[in-house]
Amino acid sequence: MNVLKGFSKDYYGGALMALLGVGAIWKGLGYEVGTLTRMGPGFFPVGVGAVLALMGLLIATGARSSAPEVAGRKSRRPEWRGWLCIILGNVAFIVVGRYGGLLPASFLIVFISALGDRENTFGSALMLALAMVAVCVVVFWWALRLQFPLFRWG
Repeated sequence: MNVLKGFSKDYYGGALMALLGVGAIWKGLGYEVGTLTRMGPGFFPVGVGAVLALMGLLIATGARSSAPEVAGRKSRRPEWRGWLCIILGNVAFIVVGRYGGLLPASFLIVFISALGDRENTFGSALMLALAMVAVCVVVFWWALRLQFPLFRWG
């Protein structure tokens, strides 16, 4: 007898998000939270945890039972291509970021990860990667002044 049979994946995902959010709030309250003008080390975890818990609750309450849909649907095979591309993209970011800098690392993580989607073409992955490199330069290098060189040799 499956007690949880009538609930959808959205319900479980939302409940997990809410639980993680409450956990972040609980751990963040162990630090000084502070105020908006004088933020303490617990301010960010509490804020992100609250947003995560709220979004989780909204997703879980909006979930509909999908038991009839699940019964008629065939089980799909795992998306090995997507998993492999995402893992390889992260490894490429770590290695190339260490030895090549922010621009090539950002390009590679987006490009390789985008190829994991079967609907993406080589050209669309290339365009997405170039656009994200531009966003990365503006946000991390120019606006936030991240101490990560754009290019590094060796």
